[in-house]
Amino acid sequence: MSARAEIASRAEAVRAPAAAGGDGRSRTPVKRWAALAAVVAAALLAPSSAYAHAVLVRAVPSASRVVDRAPGQVRLTFSEPVEPRFAAISVTDAAGHRRTASNPRRPSGDPDTIVVALRSQPQGWYLVYWRVISVDGHPVRGAFTYAVGPNPGPAPQFVVPSVSETAATPRLLAARWIVTLAAMAAIGLFLLRILIARPARAANLRPVTVAFVIATGAGLLAAPVYLVLATAQFTLRSPLDLGALAPLLDVSAFGRGYLDLELTLALFAFAAGVAIAVDRPERPRRSVAELLALSGALLAAAAVVLIPGVSGHAGQTSPRGLAIALDWIHLAAGSVWIGGLLGLLVLWRTAPQALAITVPRFSNVALAAVGALIATGIAAAVIHLPALSSLWDTGYGQALIAKIALIVAALLLAAVNLLRTRPRIQSGRPAASRLVSGEIVIVAGAVFAAAVLTSLAPPAKAVADLGAPAARVGPGRVHTTAAQAGYRLALTIAPNRAAVPNRFAVTITKDGTPVQRAVVTAGFAMLDMEMGRQAYRLPEAAPGVYGRDAPALVMVGHWGLTIDVEPPQGRPFTVTFLDKANG
Repeated sequence: MSARAEIASRAEAVRAPAAAGGDGRSRTPVKRWAALAAVVAAALLAPSSAYAHAVLVRAVPSASRVVDRAPGQVRLTFSEPVEPRFAAISVTDAAGHRRTASNPRRPSGDPDTIVVALRSQPQGWYLVYWRVISVDGHPVRGAFTYAVGPNPGPAPQFVVPSVSETAATPRLLAARWIVTLAAMAAIGLFLLRILIARPARAANLRPVTVAFVIATGAGLLAAPVYLVLATAQFTLRSPLDLGALAPLLDVSAFGRGYLDLELTLALFAFAAGVAIAVDRPERPRRSVAELLALSGALLAAAAVVLIPGVSGHAGQTSPRGLAIALDWIHLAAGSVWIGGLLGLLVLWRTAPQALAITVPRFSNVALAAVGALIATGIAAAVIHLPALSSLWDTGYGQALIAKIALIVAALLLAAVNLLRTRPRIQSGRPAASRLVSGEIVIVAGAVFAAAVLTSLAPPAKAVADLGAPAARVGPGRVHTTAAQAGYRLALTIAPNRAAVPNRFAVTITKDGTPVQRAVVTAGFAMLDMEMGRQAYRLPEAAPGVYGRDAPALVMVGHWGLTIDVEPPQGRPFTVTFLDKANG
């Protein structure tokens, strides 16, 4: 059975909603808000620690092992809790026949482990393919083989299922961008209407209120659509299969984060609507009712921009409190900028007489917001990027470069607007809105780049430890040489493909003579996301030749490969390679 069918069958098994008090999906709104408050408080008060993506740390049976007796189950233990209903474990023989007898399940008291029962297994080789979803929604997969002996014969060439291991598909990126842009625009439009443009007449502000309602409605509609699309991809089902998807929407931290975002956005829409309804711009001072309504709306808006950081990368980055605070300020500043620009454009088209009051006030606020945006962006980049080379060596860094370029372009256009448009409006002369429209388009592009960033995992801390590699290899079969400490190493990786067992071999010579009886260890670190480090001892297969088959390259992407050598005589040394493995 294919991996797609494996997950589809498990989604079908959980079609019925859980009973109250079971796994928590029947929580009342009060309980959901209490849980949300507890999560936020824990995120801000918990000690700093580094979080990793799910990586396989132990397997029973072990990879590439020959066992005398057929195992009754496959047991996989990961570096973090994984949800069985988003997991796929496929065990097949050399002919492609399925050997799994049950759906993956979590043993009692062990949230990091999933097990699957097996059917009878004659003597021979078997492929174990697994795919799980990390806490923040990034798919991770891998594969390894084992054999049932005592004479299983040579390992065959298995065909590994081809399943995307990225959350950055075009459809998901577009949906995530719409959610982010709509929420930010709604907050910025509300702030422009209720604070910045308030001295203008109430009749002039009605179009801004309408724009706020449209943006809020778009966000409320787009958030559940994105969550359904993402859950459908994680479970390899059709987005139209809502009956099977609905029970799975909140079983992961990622899903719960977006449900909480929907809830806070709805609360903000209600609170902001009340604040606008009771607001009387003609009064120079606000009433108690207006102040209370405004305070509630501002608190709800603050919660909206807090949720993405708590449930996303910032919530898994050390120091966590600082990372969440930077993310919150960054989103809030961006909301003020893009929402205010949209509001100005609306006033330009509907009530140009209000611009003489609104533009100078917004310029001052936007200047502070842009300053905060730049400062928090730089600080967040320092936290998320372990080394400068991460900018061009990883997909996350490349998306960050695109975002920076768009923000710089928007800043240049904003400077032109500030120097040219503002004086014209203050002097009573008409000003074209094309520059503001262009600024909005560029800032919206920067928000799209931010959506790409949040869909990609930040680079691993191992990038900083990698240093200057002796060679950059891959994709495809690798055969390269390097010199270190008077030794010559010849490295071979075949076929150098992700999610399959690869042959890693190192030939070590000194002055043309094979170096025998050395202790050689190969270490593997995923550089595109934090997954921990794997290490395998390479036994000596021939004089000076050390190698073994290992399922080390569990994902497509960049890998830091370190060869640690302890020669029988002389000092130990390490040679590092940067490998690119494709699927």
